[in-house]
Amino acid sequence: MPLTHFLGLIALVIVAAGLTIWLAFWTGVPFAALAFAALSASVILTWTRLSR
Repeated sequence: MPLTHFLGLIALVIVAAGLTIWLAFWTGVPFAALAFAALSASVILTWTRLSR
């Protein structure tokens, strides 16, 4: 993968994360709920990868 594509991908991920956090706060979702959702998703993905 060329360096420009890699850096562009990283930039898109950072922008998407920022947009997600901004949208969550704008709609009034508490930070604890957002953190819990991220932690739950991480645990679920870990469990599905370990079960293989």
